Amino acid sequence: MAHCGTLFIISSPSGAGKSSLIQALLARPSADGQLQVSVSHTTRGVRPGEENGIHYHFVSQNEFKVLIERGAFYEWAQVFDNYYGTSREWIDEQLAKGIDILLDIDWQGARQIREQSPSAKSIFILPPSREELERRLNARQQDSADVIRCRMDKAVSEMSHYNEYDYLLVNDNFDQALNRLSAIIEAERANTGKQAIRYQNLLSGLLAE
Repeated sequence: MAHCGTLFIISSPSGAGKSSLIQALLARPSADGQLQVSVSHTTRGVRPGEENGIHYHFVSQNEFKVLIERGAFYEWAQVFDNYYGTSREWIDEQLAKGIDILLDIDWQGARQIREQSPSAKSIFILPPSREELERRLNARQQDSADVIRCRMDKAVSEMSHYNEYDYLLVNDNFDQALNRLSAIIEAERANTGKQAIRYQNLLSGLLAE
């Protein structure tokens, strides 16, 4: 079955507002069930308030390694003692239904995805300045000064990969950034190839001799 949906890769340094933009986009009426976020597999423990299948698919390390051997992931990575992966089967099923998928992932994972799915569209979100990024990280009141310094150092490295992406957004004004993100989604939905699949019966009737 031809894939009608689009896989959107969204990356940013921590604190740029990516998660807030994704949640606001999903809450818009235009999402209408045709836009979903990919739920990753992980071997880490369940944290308070998290639900299996909603925040992550929680599996054991042995289960994860079996999935790796089966080629079940578009990409996977080991972060400290835990594994994280993106399910190939689930994403392909949703795309085949015409559902667009948002994949929240870093630049390294984005490279792996693009190698296997060249039709994926990628979006990088930048903060308006280093000072504002640091202010946002401090405003969370979740991390120590040392952790924030590490996040800032990592952010500079991550942002250097912006030119590997199809689209670049600066999250200065949240509403404007949200509108631009929504516009990218809508523009890709209007792609001629995708519309030709969606409206093949209409086109057949319009072009019949």
